[in-house]
Amino acid sequence: MLGLTKKELSVVVLRDADGVEAALQAALAQAAPEERPGLERALAVVAEASAATDEELRARWVRQRMEAAGVRGPADSVEAIKALREAAPGLSLLSAVQLAKSAESVRRSA
Repeated sequence: MLGLTKKELSVVVLRDADGVEAALQAALAQAAPEERPGLERALAVVAEASAATDEELRARWVRQRMEAAGVRGPADSVEAIKALREAAPGLSLLSAVQLAKSAESVRRSA
C-alpha cells in the first residue's frame, strides 16, 4: 500500500512545576513559623525537579517503563525497546528507538 505511513506518536513533556512552586510560595507566605522549614524544603525540591531538561525527563520515563517491565541493562537494547512499545501501545518503533537512544545517551553522560 504505497503512500500510507504509520502515524507517529509525539512525546510531549509536561511541566507543572511552576504551578506547584506558586502554590508553595503562597502557602509559605501564610505559614506559621513551625511550618516554614518544611515548605522551604519543598520549594527547594521543586526547584531541583524543575531544573531537569526535557531529555532527562524523557529518559526518566523510559527508565520507569523499563523497571516496571523488569528490564535491566541499556535503554537502547531490543528488550528495552520492546518493553517501551508494550507499555505505550501507540508508540511507533521509530519513536521507541529514538526515546531509547536518547535515554541511553543521558545515562552515559550522567
